[in-house]
Amino acid sequence: MTLYELDEYFNSFLKKENYSNDIALNGIQIQNSNPDSKKIKKVAFAVDASEETARLAAECKADVLFTHHGLFWGGCETITKNHYTRIKTFFDNDLALISYHIPLDANNPNGNNYGLASRIALTKIKPFATWRGMDIGVKGTLKKAMSIDEIAEKVLCGEKPMHVLNFGKKDIKTVGICSGGAADDVEEAVKEGLDLFITGEMNHELYHFIKESKINVIAGGHYQTETVGVQLVMQKLAKEKKIEVEFIDCPTQM
Repeated sequence: MTLYELDEYFNSFLKKENYSNDIALNGIQIQNSNPDSKKIKKVAFAVDASEETARLAAECKADVLFTHHGLFWGGCETITKNHYTRIKTFFDNDLALISYHIPLDANNPNGNNYGLASRIALTKIKPFATWRGMDIGVKGTLKKAMSIDEIAEKVLCGEKPMHVLNFGKKDIKTVGICSGGAADDVEEAVKEGLDLFITGEMNHELYHFIKESKINVIAGGHYQTETVGVQLVMQKLAKEKKIEVEFIDCPTQM
């Protein structure tokens, strides 16, 4: 499988063409030296494209780094300072970069939000949290009522969330999920009468709105809520294409 064939494989289910309003450049962002002939033997996966993740991918002998947050976000930018150093690390190691942003947030079942929903066995799932005309998050109903602490334990696989705001019902049944930087979508969760909103980051200015609205919120961390999709895609690739894979864990504490 070449780089071009690998990206065709990823896009066969992530479908970047359905997310044309994304601000990120989805797909191949940096090619390798022979993208139409060099055989890909190993793919590394990480949440963020950075100098560190590129270096670690090269050290583990990966040919490609697949990330959720890439290096190019649609605008024209100079390749200087940190941006230069990051890109140079890819070039120096003949390492390709493939990145999928919103397509990876929204994918069913391999995306961040469906992956988080699966961890808590959410049922009756429907679209939730629309951004720039794209449905990104999910909402649904738990099979049985749980406390906010039980849900936090399950949805983050034991990792400590950044914030738990316990201002709503003790027995939670309905949940809205949108990973990463989706704090403002708590307003939609309130409007729809959900018991709990799960996201990555939460803003100070929303604290009193959340408290006054009597809704529960779990802000699991931008990074922690977005390790899900890259690992699901990694597992899918390893199973279906028998390519060696490795997850590079570089937590940001955010």
